[in-house]
Amino acid sequence: MGSSLRLDGRVAYVTGSTRGIGRAVAATLAAAGAAVVINGFQEPGEPQRYANELGERIGTQCIGVTADQRKPEAIRDAYSTIHRTYGRLDVLVNNAGIVEDALLGMITESSIANTFDTDALAIVRNMQLASRLMRRTGSGSIINSSSIMGIYGNAGEVVYASAKAAVIGATKAAAKELAPFGIRVNAIAPGFIDTDLTRALRPEIFSERSSSIGMGRIGEPQDVANVVLFLASDLASYVTGQVIGIDGSMTI
Repeated sequence: MGSSLRLDGRVAYVTGSTRGIGRAVAATLAAAGAAVVINGFQEPGEPQRYANELGERIGTQCIGVTADQRKPEAIRDAYSTIHRTYGRLDVLVNNAGIVEDALLGMITESSIANTFDTDALAIVRNMQLASRLMRRTGSGSIINSSSIMGIYGNAGEVVYASAKAAVIGATKAAAKELAPFGIRVNAIAPGFIDTDLTRALRPEIFSERSSSIGMGRIGEPQDVANVVLFLASDLASYVTGQVIGIDGSMTI
């Protein structure tokens, strides 16, 4: 197959893809020809609704799976559905994540558990199940979502930064383990991206973080989706174990 950004005939699973960055990623992969599995759990029926929308608009076969990424059994059920429907998986985008800011001394046990289950442990669980399907075809691309916070840290985000740093370690280890099977594993580290999550920040914090970006603008979900498409495509066929920042020269 020649090198291109097309993903015709491939199946991609994007966790946390009913909103924000994940939604843009799913649409971008579908536009490149992939059949995309949409995931969410907070709004019943929303994953399938968005899958139907993409399928009708772009003309590719998409399905929705409802799976809380904190629950191992829900993750397993999602892969059972993917296997029954497509019999293969070519691209996994571990996008689902949460942020619960708190200063040291104010961090709750539930916040630690929820953040690590969603932002770190789910990545390992998904990689384990995805790699089993990918080994059957001898190829695949896994893209894990870390964060600029996982590289540089930030006050008030010890738990979030720790979980996102764990994603980087898991990515590098998995890349070494899966390379002999033709499976590439990379991470992206977005900076300040315009989503419902960032818009919910206090105005002064939003302004402070926006002004710290060297390129003078907040990132768009599409900026992230474009990098994911590259990593999923044949153009990145010799790229693995890397962490690619998408932050517009943001200073923390």
